[in-house]
Amino acid sequence: MRKLCPNFDREDGLDTVLEVPIPEEMFPSHKSTSLSWQNVKSWMKSNPERSATSIFGGRNTEIQLLLGVVGAPLIPLPVRCDRHPINQSIKDHPIEASMAKYIVQQYIAAAGGETALNSIDSMYAMGKVRMVTSEFSAGEVCKNKAMKVKGVRHGGGEMGGFVLWQKRPELWCLELVVSGCKISAGSDGVVAWRQTPWHHSHASRGPPRPLRRALQGLDPRSTANLFSNSVCIGEKTINEEDCFILKLETETSTLRARSSRNVEIMRHTVWGYFSQRTGLLVQLADTHLLRIKSSADDSIFWETTMESLIQDYRTIDGVNIAHAGTTAVSLFRFGENSESHSRTRMEERWTIEEVDFNIKGLSTDCFLPPGDLKKVDEEGCDVVVGSNTKLPFKIPAASSRVSAAKVVAIDVDDSYNIDDDDDDEL
Repeated sequence: MRKLCPNFDREDGLDTVLEVPIPEEMFPSHKSTSLSWQNVKSWMKSNPERSATSIFGGRNTEIQLLLGVVGAPLIPLPVRCDRHPINQSIKDHPIEASMAKYIVQQYIAAAGGETALNSIDSMYAMGKVRMVTSEFSAGEVCKNKAMKVKGVRHGGGEMGGFVLWQKRPELWCLELVVSGCKISAGSDGVVAWRQTPWHHSHASRGPPRPLRRALQGLDPRSTANLFSNSVCIGEKTINEEDCFILKLETETSTLRARSSRNVEIMRHTVWGYFSQRTGLLVQLADTHLLRIKSSADDSIFWETTMESLIQDYRTIDGVNIAHAGTTAVSLFRFGENSESHSRTRMEERWTIEEVDFNIKGLSTDCFLPPGDLKKVDEEGCDVVVGSNTKLPFKIPAASSRVSAAKVVAIDVDDSYNIDDDDDDEL
């Protein structure tokens, strides 16, 4: 990935340091340097009129959906900053909880051991991503013919890069650029926030929570702390690895803190799949169910499921860090009549290019929220329902008309502007 942009205006001018490095794939080897950078400038300038393969018609609409859902999701509950996650006897708990604590102990040892993990005061990671909305289906129980595009495994999707800084699970900052659209997200230990080009800065409801991307093999200590109170529910083979399954349910009080009068988070569950052979985390999965009151009697339900396959572990300063992986997302909208049902699938493939620990000069000032941060909308549970922004999703005439409210993922960690052609949709 390239971190510097040449100065083409002055030969003796200094290069510009990019806030977010650009993937090397944006620089074809057969083209000149100046022409390659012109392509990058075009890539950085988001143009809603550009034609590209998109199941929603508009490329920018698809990018907004991808960044809103896959870009910076949060773990459903706070994770304590504890350097000794397993400090009590495993014999003092039910068998399922005792097994989970033993598996977490093995994971700590496999990740590098308590001494190595406890020596980490801060972390920096830089990597690249490729995202795509791979499938959309609508209609009665989503039985209509699904529209599909080339997945990330076959070179489809949008390219981008990201930089992550972290001191604690609740003290982090992420910058992610995908095809000219940049989102920033972070937590200062008091509030978690997000900033996008198409929406004002906004805070998430409830206590500050860790970034899910950090627990995808980048932060073993927080992963151990997260699953220290889980239960073992069985075994499963993931990617030809026999794994133990650890399950963690979000407490009712936490769900209530993230809910509001019109939007209720009914459940949010996390699963960790730990290899029986290596002890390392192989897959991280979570699913949450959201209910939105659309009228006095009707409700719309959104079920979001994310499964991240974590791969390519390498030792960095004595700690095993995952350097690659894929995330598959499924968004299912149901409720009302069957014709309003829809399912959207997204994919992300990421690669970590650089990782470093104990960053000098990384103070708490680096995690301050934007100056224009707005408080959480009490009526929306981080979901803004209004007509401020219309997302021009286009579905072929052969299928039923699908509005933005039927497609956009309602994620309580983000504030989506949902506009619908029908007033009675929400």
